[in-house]
Amino acid sequence: MKNLIYLLLVFLVSACSNNRRDAIIKDNISVIPRPLSVKVSNNDFFELNTVKAWVDGKYNSVFTDTLLYAIDLNGIKVEQKDSANLVIEVDESIKPEGYYLEINDKRIIIKAADASGAQYGLTSLKQMVVLDGKKLPICKIQDVPKFAYRGMHLDVGRHLFAVSDIKKYIDYLAEYKYNHFHWHLTEDQGWRIEIKKYPKLTEIGAYRKETLIANLYMEPQKFDGKRYGGFYTQEEVKDIVRYAGDRNITVIPEIEMPGHALAALASYPSLGCTGGPYEVATKWGVVADVYCPYDSTFMFLEDVIDEVIELFPGKYIHIGGDECPKDSWKASAFCQNLIKQLNLKDEHGLQSYFIQRMEKYINSKGKQIIGWDEILEGGLAPNATVMSWRGNEGGIEAAKQKHDVIMTPESHCYFDYYQSDNESEPLAIGGLTTLDKVYNWEVIPAELDRRNKKYILGGQANLWTEYINNYSYLEYMAFSRGMAMSEALWSDAKNYKNFLKRYEKHNNYLKSKGVNIANHLYDIKANPTATADGSIDVTFEGLDGMKVLCSDDKGGNMMVKIDEKYKIKSSGKYTFTGIKGDKTGRSVRINIELHKGTTAKITSEQQPSEKYFGGGINALANGIEGSDVKYSGNEWLGFEGTDCNLLFELPQSDSIGQVDFRFFKGEGQWIYLPKSLNVSLSEDNKTFNDVFVSDSIVADGKVAKIRASFPKSAAKYLKIQITNHGVIAEGRPGAGHKAWLFVDEIKVE
Repeated sequence: MKNLIYLLLVFLVSACSNNRRDAIIKDNISVIPRPLSVKVSNNDFFELNTVKAWVDGKYNSVFTDTLLYAIDLNGIKVEQKDSANLVIEVDESIKPEGYYLEINDKRIIIKAADASGAQYGLTSLKQMVVLDGKKLPICKIQDVPKFAYRGMHLDVGRHLFAVSDIKKYIDYLAEYKYNHFHWHLTEDQGWRIEIKKYPKLTEIGAYRKETLIANLYMEPQKFDGKRYGGFYTQEEVKDIVRYAGDRNITVIPEIEMPGHALAALASYPSLGCTGGPYEVATKWGVVADVYCPYDSTFMFLEDVIDEVIELFPGKYIHIGGDECPKDSWKASAFCQNLIKQLNLKDEHGLQSYFIQRMEKYINSKGKQIIGWDEILEGGLAPNATVMSWRGNEGGIEAAKQKHDVIMTPESHCYFDYYQSDNESEPLAIGGLTTLDKVYNWEVIPAELDRRNKKYILGGQANLWTEYINNYSYLEYMAFSRGMAMSEALWSDAKNYKNFLKRYEKHNNYLKSKGVNIANHLYDIKANPTATADGSIDVTFEGLDGMKVLCSDDKGGNMMVKIDEKYKIKSSGKYTFTGIKGDKTGRSVRINIELHKGTTAKITSEQQPSEKYFGGGINALANGIEGSDVKYSGNEWLGFEGTDCNLLFELPQSDSIGQVDFRFFKGEGQWIYLPKSLNVSLSEDNKTFNDVFVSDSIVADGKVAKIRASFPKSAAKYLKIQITNHGVIAEGRPGAGHKAWLFVDEIKVE
């Protein structure tokens, strides 16, 4: 009996040891996106020194050869299957785009039902070899993507990229198993595709006389005075489409209509309601001049689509449909008569007519349209696929109407947004889309019921290029978050900590190849919170095992663990730096200015939007001002279409004579200054006396700094009422939509 118990213990210890070993090996398989299933054998490793591949003829391609070569730099193909150490064969039982990868002690076997699956299996093997070494664990991997549509977008209207750069971008997409490249080809700032029937589109529309320098909302605006532009010839387009096709990536062209069309109007002024003259836009934002719905305009667009269809074999044509101001249509007698003639409700109905007429034509050519979620307004075209960018609402509504949807909410999918709130980040358009936020994105909105979830085809990351004027900057903005997005779209069971282990290897490898990839792995987040005694508690977020060096402007230094608090009791400048082993992150610098409001209990009638919740309501009086140039991070709180009504309760009655406010202005992002501001004081929370009222809030640059001064008065309660701008007027960015209100530190003295 004792021997039996001993043998059982030995077996259990051995099994536990093997399980730990298997778990370690699984964690060290550096494939991104993470495979669905990895089963590691207890056997030894298989060493791959020279690739001798037998590939089923169905999967032979230029890109297959490229991948085979990349695995060991001298991969070859063999005639006989038995003599190969890498076999790629057909298995019709595997789901679309899925693959089976087996590494045994004699060879590697990849099976797939289609070319995409074979490519993905080979890509996973390549990543294992390149990042983990040629001594491969004996294992079996079964993998299939969660979503059928996995896309990345690139805007070339604002800034142009060479054909060679577009191909490098496509290579990146292929590496991380994306299958759609959304190519935004026409804009107010430039028309980028050759249309032979309309040569002025590239002779005139492809060039602007100069380009805005720095941020759109910096005053005064400055321009570089340099002519800028270019376009892709039809032969170059064919080359890029062919290159993507070899990598099983479908290219979706976007030809904007009826808005974002100023480059076309500058080329052919008769397409606009006023007849011009028009000029290719030199700065960013929404332009009031749009296509006029003349029959001649539709003939022009149909001719354009005819040439576009010949270049792009995929089933989709993206027609834009977003941010179309109605000013010129309201002022046009033709448009007003057309609205009456067609018995339309208003200009939104006219936009729906415009989109549906173009859809009918595109459908007649065997293609389907995709449009941004504005195409829901006035009635959705019958066969349209909706790309939901202004949040989840458009996608939810389209799915309920039984339309296919591609989710791309700006809160998680806009890679032109800042990826960190660190002060060293280069200029971006605004917002904050961090690596973890992208990774943890739930593509299917929770509000959808089971029956309608099937209409969500997948998701997409968008890269708008107002401030991305070279390929190196593109790499910085897209590549780190692109890995996180690939896993969000592919993997069913996500694990962010596990992802970071793999991401670090990919990141370091790409850096070694000269890629300008953002690496914020060793940065920490510092989260300050005001306490009842007037001090500030700072908590931290970062990798497990990190330490934080905390320094102040008086020469003090303290090292704390990542899960410990650091208490601040006096105003001053503080610096926090994450450290792990020999790795050091970028420092976070915080200027703390304690005031009477930092001791207050704050309640709010409205909560900030989840998209811009920052540090929560208490961040409004934590002694820290947000950035003067960007509204991301903990300090700026965003209220979408709502007021911000607050009650400050001080620990005891105090003499109050001044309250300072900060409001962000970014109309291009639909962020408007408040309509009015009211401050009132009370001793008993019942009777309040108004001490400051203003309905004229103006900004010097991006931030309105408002000082409410009044005779000092004893008060225990402050009531603050900040009124939202309301619905945005026609002709302004975001026309017809509720404005955002962004509020920062409220300083009470």
